[in-house]
Amino acid sequence: MNTVRKALTGISGVPVTPYKGDGSIDIAKLKTLIKKMAQARVHNLMAAGNTGEFFTLTMDEVREVHAATIEAADGKALVSAAVGRSLTDAKVLAKDAIAAGADAIMGHHPMDPFAGPSYQAGYFLELADFSTVPVIAYVRSDGFSVADFRKLALHPNIAGIKFASPNLMLLSEVIRSTQDAPAIWVCGLAEGWAPAFYAMGARGFTSGLVNVFPERSHAVHQALEAGDYAQARALIDGIAGFEMLRTKYNNGANVTVVKEALGMLGTDVGPVRLPGVVALNDEERNILRGIVDRVKAEALAA
Repeated sequence: MNTVRKALTGISGVPVTPYKGDGSIDIAKLKTLIKKMAQARVHNLMAAGNTGEFFTLTMDEVREVHAATIEAADGKALVSAAVGRSLTDAKVLAKDAIAAGADAIMGHHPMDPFAGPSYQAGYFLELADFSTVPVIAYVRSDGFSVADFRKLALHPNIAGIKFASPNLMLLSEVIRSTQDAPAIWVCGLAEGWAPAFYAMGARGFTSGLVNVFPERSHAVHQALEAGDYAQARALIDGIAGFEMLRTKYNNGANVTVVKEALGMLGTDVGPVRLPGVVALNDEERNILRGIVDRVKAEALAA
């Protein structure tokens, strides 16, 4: 548990899922990406997370991604296997991921359109009761009550809460109300939101950028851990356009931007599956090209 919590205070990178020309998962390419991220000292790899297109993968494909990530990480980075959909599906995927060697389980936010907030919290609690490794709750709603969040934070098998709502007032309240709980509050909205989350008492952040420029993610993390908010903001300014592009189309371009940036750096990982934005338009691609070229030049000059 302590190892997982320590990793959560670092960078939780969410790897993309590469596809072959026929649309199937390119396991060899995925393993290459994972090895690079592990060698880049990414603290926690969230296999089959949202940037990995979890909700477009079949159950068997999720298992493939979990197994390939665990094998390729080879103990050099902690691996959190993402599970979700129905609670039954989440438990089955968790059991298989644990058998494959996952260090932790990350429960995706239950997306049922008729779910009650307190019962969504109950989904995470039951998953934590079931799992034999620590669980990370990925909460993408501000509909949970403070009491719900407190239950999550106090559960002995919940290592942390990946808080992915921009409701900073709620974040500050739940952190203030759970000071007696050991769970880690993680910024689930990537680098751009991390300074505000740190100011509220969160630690660590999730990242899709780490697929492309892990050194920039590390620099942001180091600045935040040192309390140097000015430096963190300056580093984030350089990739703000990257993150803004990811929010287009109601976040439908989130994965698309990461995959196309990788392609610009010479690693073709295939398109995004529907219903994500399959490809950027020419204007968006030109903007992304400028950002990638600039950040790459800054990295080479450092």
